[in-house]
Amino acid sequence: MDFKQMLHKYMEKMKDAWNEGKIQRTSRITYDVFWNVILFFLVVGVIGAFFVGGLGAGYFASLVKDEPIRSYASMKQDIYNYEQTSKLYFAGGNYFGDVRSDIYREEVSLDEVSDKLIHAVIATEDNNYRMHEGVVPKAIVRAMVQQVTNAPLQSGGSTLTQQLVKNQILTNEVSFERKAKEILIAMRVERFFGKDEILEAYLNIIPYGRDASGQNIAGIQTAAQGIFGIDASKLNLPQAAFLAGLPQSPSYYTPFKNSGGLKGKKGLQPGINRMKTVLERMYDAGYITKKQYKKASTYHIVDDFIKGTKSPVEKYPYLTYEAQERAEDIILEHLAKQDGYSMKELKDDEKLMKEYRVLADRALRHNGYKIHTTIDKKIHDKFKQIVKNYEQYGPTWTGEVVVNKETGKTKTITQKIQTGGILIENSTGRIISFIGGRDFNQNNQVNYVTSPRPNGSTMKPILDYAPALELGKVQPGTPIADVKTVFPIPGSDAWSPSNYIQGSYHGIVSARKALAQSYNIPAAKVYSRIINQNPAKNFLIDKMGITTLTKGDQHHMSLSLGQPTYGITVEENTNAFSTFGNNGKFNDAFLIQKITTADGEVIYKHKKDPVEVFSPQTNFLTVDMMRDVIDSGTGTFLNSQLKYSGVDWAGKTGTSNFWEDTWFVGVNPNVTFGTWMGYKIPQSIKCASCSLSYSNRNINLWAELINAASDIRPDLVAPDKNFERPDGIVSRSYCAISGMLPSDLCKQAGLIKTDLFNAKYVPTKTDDSLIEGSYVMVNGQAVVAGPKTPAEFTKGDGLAFNPEFLERKGWDRLNDLSKLFPRTNRDKWAKIGLPSSDVSSNVIEDDGKSPSAPSSVSISGGTLTWNKSSSDDVVGYRIYKASSPNGSYSKVGSTTDTSTSISGSGAYIVRAVDYFGLESSASKPATSGKQVKSKKDNRNKQNKPDKPKKPGNTGNDDSGNVNNDGNGNEDNGSGNNGNTGSDNTDHEGSNGSNGNGDNSEGEHDGNNSDKEKDPTNNGDNNSN
Repeated sequence: MDFKQMLHKYMEKMKDAWNEGKIQRTSRITYDVFWNVILFFLVVGVIGAFFVGGLGAGYFASLVKDEPIRSYASMKQDIYNYEQTSKLYFAGGNYFGDVRSDIYREEVSLDEVSDKLIHAVIATEDNNYRMHEGVVPKAIVRAMVQQVTNAPLQSGGSTLTQQLVKNQILTNEVSFERKAKEILIAMRVERFFGKDEILEAYLNIIPYGRDASGQNIAGIQTAAQGIFGIDASKLNLPQAAFLAGLPQSPSYYTPFKNSGGLKGKKGLQPGINRMKTVLERMYDAGYITKKQYKKASTYHIVDDFIKGTKSPVEKYPYLTYEAQERAEDIILEHLAKQDGYSMKELKDDEKLMKEYRVLADRALRHNGYKIHTTIDKKIHDKFKQIVKNYEQYGPTWTGEVVVNKETGKTKTITQKIQTGGILIENSTGRIISFIGGRDFNQNNQVNYVTSPRPNGSTMKPILDYAPALELGKVQPGTPIADVKTVFPIPGSDAWSPSNYIQGSYHGIVSARKALAQSYNIPAAKVYSRIINQNPAKNFLIDKMGITTLTKGDQHHMSLSLGQPTYGITVEENTNAFSTFGNNGKFNDAFLIQKITTADGEVIYKHKKDPVEVFSPQTNFLTVDMMRDVIDSGTGTFLNSQLKYSGVDWAGKTGTSNFWEDTWFVGVNPNVTFGTWMGYKIPQSIKCASCSLSYSNRNINLWAELINAASDIRPDLVAPDKNFERPDGIVSRSYCAISGMLPSDLCKQAGLIKTDLFNAKYVPTKTDDSLIEGSYVMVNGQAVVAGPKTPAEFTKGDGLAFNPEFLERKGWDRLNDLSKLFPRTNRDKWAKIGLPSSDVSSNVIEDDGKSPSAPSSVSISGGTLTWNKSSSDDVVGYRIYKASSPNGSYSKVGSTTDTSTSISGSGAYIVRAVDYFGLESSASKPATSGKQVKSKKDNRNKQNKPDKPKKPGNTGNDDSGNVNNDGNGNEDNGSGNNGNTGSDNTDHEGSNGSNGNGDNSEGEHDGNNSDKEKDPTNNGDNNSN
């Protein structure tokens, strides 16, 4: 029998009883008893309610007794103190991403939120929100009963106000004490804040799961953008319902995976079901019609989810991390300053610095700062594209590398050539764009623009030549001898750098040419003139912001060739060059233009603080010298690659030891741009099979990048103005040998050049490098010929080096002065008389005596030989011939040697000739072949040889034209030695060391391929 049948049977019985009057008779008794019972329980209930209520109220009071009475200001600060994600912007205010954070949140005002979303939230979370005063009484009773009966505690049923209090003022602890405080504070919040204020705060703090890139998000605006790609004001009904349902279980209902991208169909269904539940509650609460409810319930919400997107770190990894790091440094200083600390105090107190580093990091991630960078978005995007697609980097390297220096453990790795670059505005230091590397991934998180590497010959302008110009030690035309040089190093082995090809020298060259061709020895010599004035500290460190140099670097000669202990960053190296583009004033490069709070308050704005490094005159002369690097030096390849050929560029190439790094830095009147290439773990980047040399591969990339930047911002990157020539720059002629004012003899030699000078350092003394006359060899030493010295024994075309000049320059110690001859205009230099050994300035004393005669004269195989005279002032020998030993002798030649070639029969004698032209007596004759007897010699007696000629009658008769009893003409003239051939290729290089041993370094900038030579010098490798 079911329930309906039983009920029907019972009702039938009651009907029968009524009809029979039974009920009427018993009703009066029942009524009296019933009301007595009701009254009894009513009295007992009222008494119990007062008792329980009093007991509950007392208990509630005991739970909140320690809770302070919060003021409006205190609650406002807590409620609105929700974390906001700091945002990053390109120059001009173009947003590109958020600072890395555990949770991403963007604040929004209530009037910027869709009404549909507001209704969905209220219907789902707190349907009586507009009516209650912070709490719902039944929830309080339920909580009290749970506590008294020791029932499991529940956190459900909280109003929106209570949820706000729990998240912003209290904690997520599940306890009745926390719940009691939550109720008390919620009621107080409702007294001071309007419903819209509370709702707005709630919508900004509540978590909403993950966005399409897998990042944790909070706040309705961030959720709308991160899930649907629209603002919170644009949400439609299904979208609003979906978002309103997320806070109950954000990670469960979110449509996106931890790694980003949509979940599968099964993973999406819980969120869709929750959306339908929200829609049903909205319908029950009267916010939507039945028609709207049905339509929204069947809406295909999956189509609205945005596809997996790259986070800012994925899209702009180098920029995001670099901007965050620099912003954190700025915020750290801002916070410390607010607390009365200076940066010096923080640097001196490691613990304090660590504390503020934590505070700055927290503030950066949670305070919603707006960080405006200097980066030009269009140029930066184009740089990224070019770097990604460039095809001339060179080969990927695979090999063994040491992973543990102590044990020597190695592993095999594969790595590709990386690059770094930076574009800086000269007048401000603004970083327009930069290249952090070719890729950013888990295994390669190095920003190569801020990673120190040896800067090779790009060091020469900023450390050697410009400081030397500033200190008046050189001018562009200053002659410097590129010859083998040993630099003594106190307390260490001497240092002897070499050029790109070891043993390759270029003689006397100007400082201008030495820089253009990147000769190493001249650069080291220039640096040696100023090293005692510590240019590394006084210029690079103190004035041009280079931070990576050690104290040891400041005193090592090898720094002159770009071999510091740890290297120099691309940013700092390029930044130093930007000084030349700003008339000698250095502006520290900066990436952060300004930082504001979420409310727009500016807490930081960059202010330039230029430092005067070089005078305008020094600056212009250095720039003019670096123009030659591109016009005729190691960077000439650039000219064929530039799209905007009219731009006034100056620059410098550079290479480190073993060809591990290659550089090019270029500067024009507006901007400076530097690029670097090399492997992460240094290896040679030379490539025999590549179509371009390692240097030109880098120059080619530099040109592609600068051409693209010029297309985008020609006004900035490709200015039509040139570097301005300041007052105080003059053009002067000088002698190429000494750098002094031209002398008549230097003009006679054809060695006058013209160059620019700082008017302060124009030469005032006249050249004394040459003297009239020539050299003769006296007792194995070269001595200037005197007025009586026979010209036939002199060397040179009437000109000779001045021994005093050579001694003053230290060139008197060269074993072959022809090494001073440069490779260009060598024919003019060769006319200067040169000794084959050390030059002597000794004065030859005239003793008035003829020299002693040569001895041991003999003939063998067509060669006449003899022993030299025993006299110390002999300069040469004259050879005489007769048809027979007693015949009439005539001069047939002269020489400075102790042998000469002869031809024909006859008798020969030799006479020594001294410095003053006096001849010795004749040597004993030596005969060759058949002799003809003289008619006068019928007694078979030898004629006496001719008497010595007087000094005034001496002469150089090299014709060999003699007439000896019918013998023919005899040519005893000597041939001319040809000039030494020259190597016309451009090379750059040096030995680099830190004072302990030599690490050779060099650069070869051929246009087509690397010369795969590996010459050695004391076991050292050459590198570009």
